[in-house]
Amino acid sequence: MPIRFTASQSVEIAVPDQPIPIQHYLRQPQRLVNALVDPSRIEQLSEENFRLKMRPLAFMTLSIQPTVDLRVWAESNGTIHLQSVGCEIRGVDYIDQRFAINLKGYLSPCQTNGGSLTGKADLEVQVELPFPFSLTPTPIIEAAGNGLLKSVLLTIKQRLLHQLLADYSSWVSDTEESRGRTEAGGTGGQASLARELM
Repeated sequence: MPIRFTASQSVEIAVPDQPIPIQHYLRQPQRLVNALVDPSRIEQLSEENFRLKMRPLAFMTLSIQPTVDLRVWAESNGTIHLQSVGCEIRGVDYIDQRFAINLKGYLSPCQTNGGSLTGKADLEVQVELPFPFSLTPTPIIEAAGNGLLKSVLLTIKQRLLHQLLADYSSWVSDTEESRGRTEAGGTGGQASLARELM
């Protein structure tokens, strides 16, 4: 019988004033993905689809390493969404065939306060555990599983808090530098700058 684990995590980030609004930055899903997780564990499959190799997760005496396919897309107002679309547990066939993950989240510029971002992530896992774990009382397994998922989301949140604003600031500096070159270089540079801000 499958067991279900869940966790949620909310975030609010104060955004310092920059010459380019953060909505422009958020329209680039790849930058947000790289702020969420170590870029060495991400493979970009298409403009909106990414494959994430998670760090090994220790659950009771099991160690599993999920590979999760994610779709990340942005709305015109700068709100960015994330949704898992597939998962594989490599090396543990029994778990792989009985494991399902659902990760969804968003990050949005606060409409009433332009100086902040708000977001939320929900993570759910359903898994049928092999013997002898199936003999363990369900409340004990659920507590361990829910705690594990909460720690995964908390790790992602901490990285987001540290990396997002640093990358946003770096992107603004690079874009402003491009703008300076554009003003010296004419219409060809203007087209390049427009692509940066899309």
